[in-house]
Amino acid sequence: MTIITDSRCTEFSAPGHPEGPERVSRTVDWLKAQDQLPLSWELPPAAADSAILRAHTPRHLQQLQLPYDFDGDTPAYPRIADHARRSVGGALRALAAARAGQAAFSLLRPPGHHATPERAMGFCYLNSIAIAALEAQAAGARRVAVFDFDVHHGNGTEDILLDKPGLAFFSIHQYPAYPGTGQGNRGGNCFNFPVRPDLPRDQYRAILARALGELKNFRPDLVAVSAGFDAYRGDPLAHGTLEAEDYYWLGESVRQLQVPAFSVLEGGYSADLPELVLAYLRGLNG
Repeated sequence: MTIITDSRCTEFSAPGHPEGPERVSRTVDWLKAQDQLPLSWELPPAAADSAILRAHTPRHLQQLQLPYDFDGDTPAYPRIADHARRSVGGALRALAAARAGQAAFSLLRPPGHHATPERAMGFCYLNSIAIAALEAQAAGARRVAVFDFDVHHGNGTEDILLDKPGLAFFSIHQYPAYPGTGQGNRGGNCFNFPVRPDLPRDQYRAILARALGELKNFRPDLVAVSAGFDAYRGDPLAHGTLEAEDYYWLGESVRQLQVPAFSVLEGGYSADLPELVLAYLRGLNG
């Protein structure tokens, strides 16, 4: 199992903001201290504009350089464009590992699945998972599925991939919740599985299983996972009910698809995030 991370992604923060550097730093420390899973570590490579511009407009890249907050949740941190590009590089490196038959997890921030073609929002600046899915297709993958189990709808990923042949998006998320999208399917390739707040855990897991079943029916030759851990019962930003063992089951379920897959960190804001990530990785590893 390869973990792609870079300590520079912990260099930006805002007082009281839930998307803080300890999300990555504490998870890295936890993973390095554990002895349940053999891990190798890599730095993310640089991400070329050509890959990013498959998902985003040139105007959006220019806006990331401006010193103006994008919204109340998404500040214009110093060098945020560089940090976001590093997250993209991590997703692209995880993709390359998956295509080589290796399991990989990109453990970087900021997250990306809310970023639309020309808007940064919801803690997200560049949509790493969508960029990687489009890169996979450009590199020869015929059918690429994005599986998003973050508790918030990946509206940006949906906007970018909408009705693109050979690509499918499967999102399981709380509704109603931020960003207010994802109540139903969209286009011919974006499939949404809304979950009401505080849904009993067994019912939540049944919806996850149904989404995975539909993803399998799509017959992808590659799966890109937006791995958000904020449907956890202890997360402060939503009303999920999942436990650590459910994330183990999710990792196991992705492995049992028996197609190349890679994962990218999205949300997850509880103090238990390191344990949840490890549970998911253990499931992926078998």
